[in-house]
Amino acid sequence: MEHVETVIIGAGQAGLATAYHLKRRGRDCLVLDAHQRVGDNWRRLWDSLRLYSPARYDALPGLAFPAEKWSCPGKDEVADYLEQYAQHHALPVRMGVRVERVTRDGDCFVVRTNEGTMTADNLVVATGTFGRTPSIPDFAADLDPGILQLHSSEYRRPGQLADGPVLVVGASHSGCDIAYEVAATRPTILAGRDCGQIPFPIESRRAIVFWPALAFAWRHVLTRRTPMGRKEMAHIRFHGGPMLRVRRNNLKERGIDRREERVTGVENGLPVLADGSTLDVANVVWSTGYRQDFGWLDLPVIGDDGWPKEFRGVVEDVPGLYFCGLSFQYSFSSMVLLGAGRDADHVAGHLDERLRTAAGRTPASAPSRAA
Repeated sequence: MEHVETVIIGAGQAGLATAYHLKRRGRDCLVLDAHQRVGDNWRRLWDSLRLYSPARYDALPGLAFPAEKWSCPGKDEVADYLEQYAQHHALPVRMGVRVERVTRDGDCFVVRTNEGTMTADNLVVATGTFGRTPSIPDFAADLDPGILQLHSSEYRRPGQLADGPVLVVGASHSGCDIAYEVAATRPTILAGRDCGQIPFPIESRRAIVFWPALAFAWRHVLTRRTPMGRKEMAHIRFHGGPMLRVRRNNLKERGIDRREERVTGVENGLPVLADGSTLDVANVVWSTGYRQDFGWLDLPVIGDDGWPKEFRGVVEDVPGLYFCGLSFQYSFSSMVLLGAGRDADHVAGHLDERLRTAAGRTPASAPSRAA
């Protein structure tokens, strides 16, 4: 049975950044990912998706993002960058390996995959910000079979949709982006609670002035250590993030029928809003996020809210277990590339100190972690 000092599950930005920081500290690790290529989780998103932050703030540690610094890279550019990042730093990545179950045997983690079983002294779960299981209400099954339904993870472009009106459910940043794009081709309704918007268009000239302040706030003000950050954390984890690229005036200019009410059920095969309105549509795009699914993690670490019981990715109840890439792992920036490197550095530093202490060596000899 293969044994690795640290297994990292997930070769996205969080997993790769963690591998980088472990390698920098001289630690052995192996990154496992079910996709065939590094970056495939980004390549499978909708065609027009671009990052919500400029390239200047999108670099992972040790490699600049290859784009004009104030441009917002497209999803394929991000995918290619992650692939380049793994190659540039010669990170130990094994693709096409799906982790099916993790258990504990004494001081070791037992990692069962589609290609066999391995053991590890440490485990870093870096499977995504919000999880990868689409969250769709049960009553969606009662919609008329003639209505085309897609979750946002399945949406690629307007050409996928049937002729006729579209209902986009969920008004966070992804729902607003999709509704704005679809509305150029057919009547569109956007339903759901307004999640707010940042105070300036992210790709305007004003953004060059305001982005440094916004990046500072995302990294150092909206954190799990501040009352404002904890309030924002609860809202974003369970209701989604604010509008970032598309803004309220953009929705109005494109003629989108904006409904603040939630979709609460089905009547005569049609979606119904909380105010009792029935919507006669031909398509429904569920931009309702994802739910965390850690059923494969056979360890006592998941709280009643479905989220891991951790702080800054460290699980005190299970020594050697870490998470990286969670929404608000430490701050708002944890959700974007801007915060991935810092979160990964903290996890790698804690892991390194743990192993040095267990070996009777002083943690002070390890490289210092970022603040």
